[in-house]
Amino acid sequence: MKFDYEKLLDEARVNIPESISKTERFEIPKATGHFQGNKTIIANFIQICDILRREPSHLLKYLQRELATPAEIEKSRLILGRKIPPALINQKIEQYTNDFVLCSECGKPDTILKKEDRVTTLKCTACGAKHPIVSKI
Repeated sequence: MKFDYEKLLDEARVNIPESISKTERFEIPKATGHFQGNKTIIANFIQICDILRREPSHLLKYLQRELATPAEIEKSRLILGRKIPPALINQKIEQYTNDFVLCSECGKPDTILKKEDRVTTLKCTACGAKHPIVSKI
């Protein structure tokens, strides 16, 4: 019995589930939470910060400013002072990721924030690019 290698490869590629065949290694995390009275609780806030490789206090300040609400971190969750729809929270996390995490040159998340004098810069460890951050927190 003789098999055609190229034919077998094509057949295998067709049978690979799409979730496995994804080439992206970084996905912007989605906030999961619930409402409790007049407050919004994001249960996976620390996990989001770990995935983005940013300090929780930095993301907290950003969300407080963008959502115009008081907030506090309690254990591994974030408590926002008013009801905010999950779509808006996820939109702001995506905006934060684009502004403070992803490199504008190569698009990779391998970046660090450095404060030089009064300017905060985003330094990419993958391609070496360095860009000043326009937004202030």
